[in-house]
Amino acid sequence: MFYALFSWLKEYDLPGAGLFQYISFRSAMALITALFLSTMIGKRMINYLRVKQVGESVRDLGLDGQMQKAGTPTMGGLIILVALLVPTILFAELNNVYIILMLVTAIWLGFIGFLDDYIKVFKKNKEGLAAKFKVAGQVSLGLVVGLVMFFQKDLVIGEKIPVLTSEVLTTDSIVHTGSPEGTTIKYEVWRSTTTTIPFVKDNEFDYKWLTRWMGDHDGKWTWVVFVLLVILIITFISNGVNITDGLDGLATGTSAIIGSALGILAYVSCHYEIADYLNIMYLPNSGELVVFISAYIGATVGFLWYNSYPAQIFMGDTGSLALGGIIAVFAVLIRKELLIPILCGIFLVENFSVILQVGWFKYTRKRFGAGRRIFLMSPLHHHFQKKGYPEAKIVTRFWIIALLLAVITIVTLKIR
Repeated sequence: MFYALFSWLKEYDLPGAGLFQYISFRSAMALITALFLSTMIGKRMINYLRVKQVGESVRDLGLDGQMQKAGTPTMGGLIILVALLVPTILFAELNNVYIILMLVTAIWLGFIGFLDDYIKVFKKNKEGLAAKFKVAGQVSLGLVVGLVMFFQKDLVIGEKIPVLTSEVLTTDSIVHTGSPEGTTIKYEVWRSTTTTIPFVKDNEFDYKWLTRWMGDHDGKWTWVVFVLLVILIITFISNGVNITDGLDGLATGTSAIIGSALGILAYVSCHYEIADYLNIMYLPNSGELVVFISAYIGATVGFLWYNSYPAQIFMGDTGSLALGGIIAVFAVLIRKELLIPILCGIFLVENFSVILQVGWFKYTRKRFGAGRRIFLMSPLHHHFQKKGYPEAKIVTRFWIIALLLAVITIVTLKIR
C-alpha cells in the first residue's frame, strides 16, 4: 500500500518518497511494525481471552509443571498473523506474485489452524479438526503453490550472459549496467524447475531429470513430480512445527531463527550482483519476499515476548500450522527447498521422533505382544523433560542447535 502510494508521490518530488523504492528500507519498516504490533496486540488479546476463558485444556502426561499450564490462553497465532499481514500489506508490492502466494499461505493455513483451535476451545472437543481435513487443507495449498510456480510466467530464474553493449538485447532479457568497460550484463530469464543442491559445485538440479526414466525427455510430466514434492514439503514442515509447539517458546523461537536464515537466502537470491558473486541462482522480482520475511521475523519475536517461559499465551494450531507452511513455501519459492533438512532440522527430528516411536511401538506389540518405546516420550522435547531437564534449558538448547543449523545453511552458499 505504502509502496504504491510513495511511488506515486515520488513523481511530485516529495522528499523521502524515494526511500520506499529500497527493499532494505521497507524490510526494516516491516520488521519494526510487526514487532510493535505483536507486542501491543499481545497484552490486549491475552486479557480478552482470559475474560472469555479461552484457555488451553491440558492432558496429564506426568511431566513436571505441565498441569500448571492448564487454562493458559491459546489461539495466540492470531497475534502473529495480524502482526505479519498488516506490515506486509503496508510495505510490500501487493501485485507481486511471490507476495500473493505468501499471503495465501499464511491466511489459508492460519484459517485451518483456527478451525482446529475453535473446535477444541469452544466446542469442547479435544480432538479438534479431523486430521483428514487438516491434511486436505495442506495438500490443496501445495497443489496451488506447485501449479502456480510451474505455470506462472513471472516466476522465473535468470542466467547471466555477458555481451557486448553493441549487441541487440532480446525483450525477454533483464539488463544491468556497471560491468567491465565495453560489456553489459544480460540475464536471460525463463520458467524453470531448477533448484539448488547444497555442497555441490555446479549446484543446480532440474526436476525434469526425475522423469527421464519414463522416456519423458521433454519434461511434460515434470509438473506432477514438482507438485507432489511441494505438497510433501508443506505437509511435513507445517506438521513439524505443530509437533514442536509443546514447550514455551520452542516453536516460536526456532521459527524466528529459521526465518532469519531464509531472509538472508532470499536477499542474496534477488540481488543480481551478490548472486553473481556467490554463483547462485538469480531470482528476478523476488526481492519482495525479503519484506515479507522481515515482517515474519518481527511477528514471531514480538510474540515470543509473551510466549517465552513461563508462557502467558500459546499460539495453538492457528500459529503453528501457519508458521510451518510459511517456512515451507518460502523455501520452495527461493529454490532452496533441498536445504530444508539442514535448516529445519529441529522440526524434522521432532517429526521423526513421533514416527519412530509410534512405528516401533506398533511393531513390537505385534511381534512380542507388548509395545516397546525408543524414547521415554515423544516428541523428542518431552523425552528430555522425562529425563529431568528443566523446560527453559531444553528450549534454550534447541534454539542453539537451530542457530547452528541456520549458520550451516547459509555457509552452504560458499562450501561446495
